[in-house]
Amino acid sequence: MSSVAAAPDAVTDTQPEFVKALTLTDATMLVAGSMIGSGIFLVSADIARQVQSPFWLIMAWVLSGVMTVLAALAYGELAAMYPRAGGQYVFLRESMGPLMGFLYGWTLFVVIQTGTIAAVAVAFGKFLGVLWPAISPDRYGWFPQADVCSAALGCRDAATQSIQLGLTPQRLVALIMIWVLTWVNLRGVREGKLVQTTLTTVKTLALAGLIILGLTVGRNATALQANFGAGNFGGFSGITGAFVLAFGAAMVGSLFSSDAWNNVTFAAAEVKNPQRNLPRALFFGTGLVCLLYIVANFAYLSVLPLHGDPAGADVMQRGIMYATQDRVGTAVAETIFSGYGATIMAVAILISTFGCNNGLILAGARVYWAMARDRLFFRRVGRLNAKHVPAAGLIAQSIWTSILCLTGTYNQLLDFVIFAALLFYVATIAGLFILRRRLPDAPRPYRAVGYPVLPALYIILAAAVAVVLLIADKTRTQAFSGLVLVLIGVPVYFLWRRVEGRGPAQVPDGRA
Repeated sequence: MSSVAAAPDAVTDTQPEFVKALTLTDATMLVAGSMIGSGIFLVSADIARQVQSPFWLIMAWVLSGVMTVLAALAYGELAAMYPRAGGQYVFLRESMGPLMGFLYGWTLFVVIQTGTIAAVAVAFGKFLGVLWPAISPDRYGWFPQADVCSAALGCRDAATQSIQLGLTPQRLVALIMIWVLTWVNLRGVREGKLVQTTLTTVKTLALAGLIILGLTVGRNATALQANFGAGNFGGFSGITGAFVLAFGAAMVGSLFSSDAWNNVTFAAAEVKNPQRNLPRALFFGTGLVCLLYIVANFAYLSVLPLHGDPAGADVMQRGIMYATQDRVGTAVAETIFSGYGATIMAVAILISTFGCNNGLILAGARVYWAMARDRLFFRRVGRLNAKHVPAAGLIAQSIWTSILCLTGTYNQLLDFVIFAALLFYVATIAGLFILRRRLPDAPRPYRAVGYPVLPALYIILAAAVAVVLLIADKTRTQAFSGLVLVLIGVPVYFLWRRVEGRGPAQVPDGRA
């Protein structure tokens, strides 16, 4: 346990406490719902353009799924040991000390959680544009706008890598979505979980329905021949160093789509019987979603050819690579439901992204609450309101997320998020090894399956992907920027401690 003692002036115990309102089903829905957002319906187009092969498209999703489940199995042990509000922040604080915990919380607030919420919100606006074409990605001329591209950060192609500041109709919709969901979660965890469980059930069924229809009614002989015919599926021939870099960069999309499964640990203090339910929710949620993702891509390949012409007159000619605005899910639905597919799929994806962001907004504020209780964030954030939720943390999160919505496109936000997230996934699972050695006799209601081999395998795979992101031209700018943001947290940590006048203070265990 942490050796940091509680300070006399820490937040008092007279404030409201978290309400244990999340059952195993709710926790599993929080895992699945935070994962299933916009990515599965969008990123396969970008992956396909980079890997140029149906086989490697599938492998990107398979490898992402394997990595996600391996990490979830390891996190189960940590979650059962420390079922407290803050989750991964607490794991890092207990295994590596308050500095590492702060760096995670800092990066979560600056880019990981808020960047993910912003990306999903922008995707919500993108799909609302299917129903209402006036909601476009074109920037308003009356709003200050700029294109920022730094050669020092490796930005060589200003047309594709510059950060596009400004307000668009899609980004305006994203802002409205963020504030509406923040308001919902300010009303209490029961309201938040009702929205989460309901929408997760609906969108899981919608994705499963798209998969079934794609593999049955939508099967297209032309697409099947183009993707799975003799010599077309691809394989292990022609692997070069350049391809490895391209494949690693392509995995940004599939890893982003599989991310946020750890959010359930942030809300651990609100889970009933957490020592039992948290490990199960992590495994059930990640396993279900990763399986759906892999099968969904087989469905895509059964309906549309991978290769296509960006100037194609219809969805079949454009293929998966050049689906309009990367909306692969919509292109598949258009093929199955001629004339109605785009509308049907847009509605389903709007529900999906709305539910995804609800889970992300609900969970993220719990980390800032835990940091504030350790005097590593604004003290006001360490208090719960009358509805037993961290209101100040929810509001602070929404403000910074709104700013991020104005700074980048969907794919740029993905690149920022994934590199930083991978760094801390590796650090957290390394912390599992540290705790096993430092606290061999500590109660462990659940022990990580396959320890030490499977956790070590995850560390190797995730570290390799992170290195590729730093090297590859397509992701270098955002990955390097993510690394800089993490490192900026070091002086911020020491400055914060100096301002506070003492080291971070931990509240009694029973409070979190």
